[in-house]
Amino acid sequence: MNASETILVVEDDGSIREFVVSVLESEGYAVSEAGSARHGMVQAGALKPSLLILDLGLPDLDGLDFLRDFRAWSAAPVLVLSARTQESQKVAALDAGADDYLTKPFGVPELLARVRALLRRGPAATGEGSPLIEFGEVRIDCAGRRVEKGGELLHLSQIEYRLLLALAGNPGRVLTHRQLLTQVWGGKAAENNQYLRVYVGHLRQKIEADPAKPRHILTEIGVGYRFLP
Repeated sequence: MNASETILVVEDDGSIREFVVSVLESEGYAVSEAGSARHGMVQAGALKPSLLILDLGLPDLDGLDFLRDFRAWSAAPVLVLSARTQESQKVAALDAGADDYLTKPFGVPELLARVRALLRRGPAATGEGSPLIEFGEVRIDCAGRRVEKGGELLHLSQIEYRLLLALAGNPGRVLTHRQLLTQVWGGKAAENNQYLRVYVGHLRQKIEADPAKPRHILTEIGVGYRFLP
């Protein structure tokens, strides 16, 4: 146990959140909490937690979307708490970036064992990512889910925003069509490259100085896309 290790609990059910926070604090952990995705992302950006405990059934954003947004800038381990018991739902959470999955209801010993296991991975697993990503005239505030260009707010659809985060969160790395489709749309869209071409085109129109000669979102022909900041 280490009081310097901050755990963020994002759970909309007040009684469950209070229970989890109480258990963790009794073990000496520093704990912060949020009851919504919006508040949770602000807390995550400010605290850069050592561990995120996340409920998937949030009132203002699906937990999987929250997880994808968080994973775009943070490598901190994530423990999902959820009443969703189907294997496909667990797989979806793990594919979106979760490190472990605990089904409700759960007991105190199991919760603490999972927490200890994830925190044992050490500082290298928590990453030093920033919730602010800047390139050219563009500034992405991951905590506030805002994108600005030249100081002006850019209006992006949810898909455009998630695609931009997926790309900008992996600078210099080639992301395949399948990787991007799975991360942004989910497994069912993994073979539909047309989705990707259309939305990459939309993003280029909004963030590139010259969309016909992009400097940031580059095409790797036949493979995918590479983001250069």
